[in-house]
Amino acid sequence: MTDGEKPPEPSLAEQAKRSRGMHRFRNYFLTGLVIAAPLFLTVYITWAFIVWIDSWVTPFIPAAYSPDTYLPFKVPGFGLVVAILFITLLGFLTANLIGRTAISWGESLLGRMPVVRNLYRGLKQIFETVLSNRAKSFQTVGLIEYPRKGLWAIVFVATGTRGEVGHRLDREGERMLSVFLPTTPNPTSGFLLFVREADVTILDMTVEEAAKLVISAGLVSPDYQVDEEQAESAGEPVTIGEAGRRIGADATLNRP
Repeated sequence: MTDGEKPPEPSLAEQAKRSRGMHRFRNYFLTGLVIAAPLFLTVYITWAFIVWIDSWVTPFIPAAYSPDTYLPFKVPGFGLVVAILFITLLGFLTANLIGRTAISWGESLLGRMPVVRNLYRGLKQIFETVLSNRAKSFQTVGLIEYPRKGLWAIVFVATGTRGEVGHRLDREGERMLSVFLPTTPNPTSGFLLFVREADVTILDMTVEEAAKLVISAGLVSPDYQVDEEQAESAGEPVTIGEAGRRIGADATLNRP
């Protein structure tokens, strides 16, 4: 090739070969990303949680009982184990008379503090509601028209609306529900809404499946099969009572 001449253009076969090579490279990269990204994020979040707990608990552990004193390296997770044992021991002591007396004395002391008592009572009520075995909060997923008619959003049904809000909204005799509307991609943030039970369409999916749907912005949708009974009643809203009846029936049928 002399100076000034253009290099020969690649043939169609060479162009197709390069295109196939780039296509394979992209597929391999995306496949590796699908495998590596969830694994990396899981390990990172787990490790960050362990380190965060250790940073809070380890300073309160006496040096004589800490393995870091005797080993040339730090033992990750030791603070987490100590925290779990301490919380379990606290629950054990609270179950007897002496523990209940001590807890009552501590709560009465906090009750005399103007700001702290409101914070403590509010947090205690939240944890008792969420962690109680009898609580059925956030066990049901539903759909509501939000933010306007024709647009639908997933909500987690918390409970029936009680207190002053429920009293003032229940003027027409229709039951009100307290629902939590999560945001995408962070389902831990959202809005508390009070809606009429008739306006909530109860879904069969679990809370975990709904959370995946919200986090993935609709990309990960749980499998769903429609049987004949569901096909006949498709489009009809299901009340909380009916959903509870179905869940109870399913639990009875699946009981060994």
